[in-house]
Amino acid sequence: MEIKLLTKYTTAKLLLISVISAVFIVYPNIACLPWELDFIKGTERIYHLAFFGFRYVFFSALIFALIKVNLDKFSTQSFNKRFLYTAIISAVAYGILVAITFTFYPKASHFGSILVFQFFVVCFLSTFVGHIYLMYNVQRKKEQEIERLKVENLQSRYDALMNQINPHFFFNSLNGLTALIRKKNDENTLTYVNKMSDVFRYILQSDKKGFVTLEEELEFVQAFRYMMEVRFANKLQFNVDVDSKMLCSKLPVLSILPLIENVVVHNTIDSEHKMVVTIRLNERKELVVSNPKYPKLAPAETNGTGLVNLNNRFSLLMDKQIRIEDKEDVFYVYLPLIS
Repeated sequence: MEIKLLTKYTTAKLLLISVISAVFIVYPNIACLPWELDFIKGTERIYHLAFFGFRYVFFSALIFALIKVNLDKFSTQSFNKRFLYTAIISAVAYGILVAITFTFYPKASHFGSILVFQFFVVCFLSTFVGHIYLMYNVQRKKEQEIERLKVENLQSRYDALMNQINPHFFFNSLNGLTALIRKKNDENTLTYVNKMSDVFRYILQSDKKGFVTLEEELEFVQAFRYMMEVRFANKLQFNVDVDSKMLCSKLPVLSILPLIENVVVHNTIDSEHKMVVTIRLNERKELVVSNPKYPKLAPAETNGTGLVNLNNRFSLLMDKQIRIEDKEDVFYVYLPLIS
């Protein structure tokens, strides 16, 4: 449940807090007031009561100002720095209070006895409220960012699923299967069906997984690559070179799929432009997916969010960013791994 006062405060609420807090600040004066009045006669009582009322109004106004400054002006997350700034403002205000007091009510000799106590209570209270408010808002923003990334992560998975399990994907898959059947190559046809089954199974189960091992992801790539090589008549090929010792490393599920889709969507792949997608590890233990660039003449029909969503998924799940290098002839994407 959200604390509404911390989520959004109003001047009226802040004034109410200040008035109530001032009661506690001047409580020692309230407790001593009846005893003090017993020793004061005549017009001195009126001056003394007026002085008491003035102090109460002063502390109410001071607490209101200090809390508002802490909420609106101080952005530091250091409690000590915030307390120091508050103390400086309070010292100036207290100087004014002392000057006014001894100018208009010089008989207030007892005034200094509780001044230090009230000074530190006011500073601590104002600083504490401002610090708690800031910490709450920082935490709330982090939670909102996490929720946003979770939604984007789910949307990314959904998009990946829908991009594959749609009529266009079925059409291309069945076309590849039909071509193999016509060639009457039963062994290749059976392999194609098995690979297509592996691809669908991996995609359908991806929503239940956060991380997978690099070995699992590359096994999916092996199945997917077979279908793509059949589809493009071996004009799209994959070169996978990964140290077996790194296969236990992990990364978000379906990390490589949007990169392969990106290659197909943005590049011309034909007899004159044979595409070789390279998947390897670099010296920083990143998974590097690269491909030569053969831009299509017509702009690709895409919303351009594939790499953005992939990067957001890495930020959410690993607190790391993917790296992209778009060079003149080659396009690189670097995926961080975790042990």
